[in-house]
Parts: sequence; structure tokens; C-alpha cells
Amino acid sequence: MRFLNAAGSFFTFLLAVCIGTLWAVEYYYDSENTVIGGISYHTVTKGETLLDIARRYGLGYNDLALVYPNMDVWLPPVGKRLMVPSFWVLPSAERKGIVLNIPELRLYFYSSEPGTVQTYPVGIGDEGWETPLGSYRIGQKRTNPTWYIPKSLQGKYGRSIIPPGPDNPLGAYIMKLAGTSYGIHGTNMPWGVGRLVSHGCIRLYPEHITKLFAQVRVGTPVKIIYEPIKWGQKRGRIYVEVHPDVYKKILDFRGYAVRALNQCPFGTKRVDRDRYFLAVRLKNGVPFDVTVNKDP
Repeated sequence: MRFLNAAGSFFTFLLAVCIGTLWAVEYYYDSENTVIGGISYHTVTKGETLLDIARRYGLGYNDLALVYPNMDVWLPPVGKRLMVPSFWVLPSAERKGIVLNIPELRLYFYSSEPGTVQTYPVGIGDEGWETPLGSYRIGQKRTNPTWYIPKSLQGKYGRSIIPPGPDNPLGAYIMKLAGTSYGIHGTNMPWGVGRLVSHGCIRLYPEHITKLFAQVRVGTPVKIIYEPIKWGQKRGRIYVEVHPDVYKKILDFRGYAVRALNQCPFGTKRVDRDRYFLAVRLKNGVPFDVTVNKDP
């Protein structure tokens, strides 16, 4: 068993490293196993920031900041061994096309091959410019796009258009949501991935939008949801993943969490309530095994 766990951890590490390569990582899932990926570990070296480490493992800023809220983003302690949370519970939305879950600042792409999914961190709309929820489809794809700045923002930027190039916040690729002014695109500010930074659009790391753009077709459905508590299972164990209410939509999060527990698709009797509410208190985005009688 220890050998299998070690092998699994090593495989997960390889998957994380592959995110930075020229091909996309695909995770396998089925109806009985909806938790993908696994934990990786990283030892901080001199000159690294949490932002560097997050990007190296295909994570956004929030993924590490939630786990290490008291750690200096710019000067993490050299030599410290960090747990890298490169595993996720799949959202409950229909597993088709693109699903974006706002509270976790993460996009899931269900490709044409059944039972496979890719996942990427994103930057989303800031308060007052919230990324809209709803069902959409990809209406248009463009490379090296020009940004035609909305009139409401032209004063801020001092111009009406930004041509392709290093100053363009759209990056090298954009996929427009049909019937809207919003899009899924790259960025010239990669440290904004995992943050509330945009005027409603969805930003990916340059290396991630390159992969996604090549695979997504015009007409692909896009579902944008708000699911801060997600339930999943893996090898018969129940997991919960809890994220902050980033847009402050939930007035009583404790009450929301109680309702979510009562609606657990795997039955409330199988859930360890103490561990569940610990996950709710932490809201650190890490899948928790909350199965009753959890093995030591």
C-alpha cells in the first residue's frame, strides 16, 4: 500500500510538471471517482515566490494563498517543504464542454474523449465587474486580438484600442462568449491568475490558453457556476472541497454549509460532521476526506 501511495504521489508530481509542457494534462474520472489529481510537494529554493511555485504546478495565486495564508508571498522561507494542492473535486455541473466555477477560480474542460477532463486556474472579474453566471457557448476564436476598449474604460487607459503585443491584456488568444462582451483569453499579467482582477473576462496563463485554444471549437458550451462547496468521491471515500464566497453572495455561510450537508449526494450518515465543518471553517480549497470512520 505504501508503494502504491508513493507511486501515486510521483505520478501526480509528473502530471503537475507536465502542465508547463507543450501538451495538456488529462485526468480520468468516472461516476464513482470524481476527485482528480493528487498532492504534490515542493521545497522552496532561493529567489522563488509563491506565485512562481503556483504557476510551476499549474495553480493560481489563490490555490497556495488559501493553504498558506500567513506566508509571505514574495519571500517564502527557503528550504520549507510545501504541500501543493494539485487535486480537485469535479463540480456538479454537467460534464460537457467548459465549466467555470467562480469561487475556486478554476476552469474545467471536458474534451471529446469520454471520461477525461483538463483543469486550469483563471483570473476573473473584480468586485463591481463580476464574471457573469449562466450558460453560454464559444461564438468566436481569434489569435493576436486587438482590444477595443469599452467607453467606460477608455479614460483609465487613455485610448480606445490596444493592438496585439506585450501591452495587450487579452494576450495572444481569445475565445468570445457568444452574445456577450466577455471572453476566455490569455493575459500579459500572469500573476493575476487566481485573483479577482478583470472587468468580467476570464484570464488564463499564456501557456494554458495556448493549449485550450487549440482544442476548443466554436459552439462549445460554457457553463459558469457558483459552487463554493463541492462533493466528490474516490475509491469509496467521500470528499468535500470548500472555497471562500469570493463575490459575497451568501449571507449565512454556516447555514449554507448545513444545507449543503443535508443535500450530500452520498448520504449524510456517511459524513464525519466534525471533519466536514473543519473544512467549512478553513475554506482552503483542499479536498477533505470526510468519510465516517476514516482510516488513521
